[in-house]
Amino acid sequence: MSLYADLTTPAVIVDLDIAERNISAMAERLRRSGVAHRPHMKSHKSAAIARRQLAAGAVGITVAKLSEAEAFADAGIKDILIAYSIVGEDKLRRLEALHRRASLIVTADSMAAAKGLSAVGMRTGKPVRVLIEIDGGLHRGGRQPGEDTLAFARALRELPRIEIAGLMGYYGKIYAQRDEAGFTAAVRVEAAEMNATAELLRGAGIPVGIVSTGSSPAAIYSHELQGVTEVRAGNYVFFDASGVGLGIAREEDCALRVIVTVVSVPLAGRATIDAGTKTLTGDRAHGREGYGIVVGQPGIRVSGLNEEHGFLEFDPEAEQLKVGDRLELVPNHSCVLPNLCDRVAGVRGGQLDEWIRIDARGCCY
Repeated sequence: MSLYADLTTPAVIVDLDIAERNISAMAERLRRSGVAHRPHMKSHKSAAIARRQLAAGAVGITVAKLSEAEAFADAGIKDILIAYSIVGEDKLRRLEALHRRASLIVTADSMAAAKGLSAVGMRTGKPVRVLIEIDGGLHRGGRQPGEDTLAFARALRELPRIEIAGLMGYYGKIYAQRDEAGFTAAVRVEAAEMNATAELLRGAGIPVGIVSTGSSPAAIYSHELQGVTEVRAGNYVFFDASGVGLGIAREEDCALRVIVTVVSVPLAGRATIDAGTKTLTGDRAHGREGYGIVVGQPGIRVSGLNEEHGFLEFDPEAEQLKVGDRLELVPNHSCVLPNLCDRVAGVRGGQLDEWIRIDARGCCY
């Protein structure tokens, strides 16, 4: 019988047993470490999956965009961290409306952004809770750890209707690590920098209730996050070929997959599937070559992608593929795929169990 014959390919699926196992394992790990979890929604953008994470003990959710926050608030999830500076009067007016109906935390790393947040607080009469963003080494945003953050916090404290709730950092350079020693050292640096800055502010009389850091690798090594109060892991819910390449996941931990059909076998040892960059993403994997994992068939390599075609290479003496065969692929970067879909198939035991709506799909502003 054809693999998931009731689904038209290419079909993005979530193995719910695996995803729920990942959610439960992360929740238990963080409970043991005494670190709260505010998972990032970028990986799935789905209220149905967010509710599973909240039921497992998450204290709220994290989003990257104002439009995502609106979508999740519309779905009834109201405790939201927007981990992105809100800049521009159009967005501030929308933030104001959302601030009136949800429990928000926002971030700031400039007085220009902070003054806009202060104006929102003044218009609503409701203080805006702010995490000061710390530059974790990628230099994509944030104040520098230490004195620069302290100076900003002192200026921020003078703005009306602003409540400094704590600090937030993203130490994305952790993805350059490849072994336990490297991850451990990176997480220790992450925690040390965040805690040193938090103590500097506290010593100046500025309360720091939240010390928020994260990434899935940091959350996995959360026993090294002493002093950090919460993490914002996202990718862990699905994992992907990058996680396998980094050594933080196994193929069997990867919950988000794509069912594809072989549509051509032009040469011995070559085959073409009906999924390209518009389904699988052209992102490269950390620590791996190719464009995904063919589940259970390590001898088949996803060597390239066009928009609607994927190219497979294999030893024709060891592997045989024919037109019409179905395969199951783990993508390089799972966070991209749900945003390309209105819904994904939630499966259990090889059968369709439910359709999962991607509530914040296409939220681009």
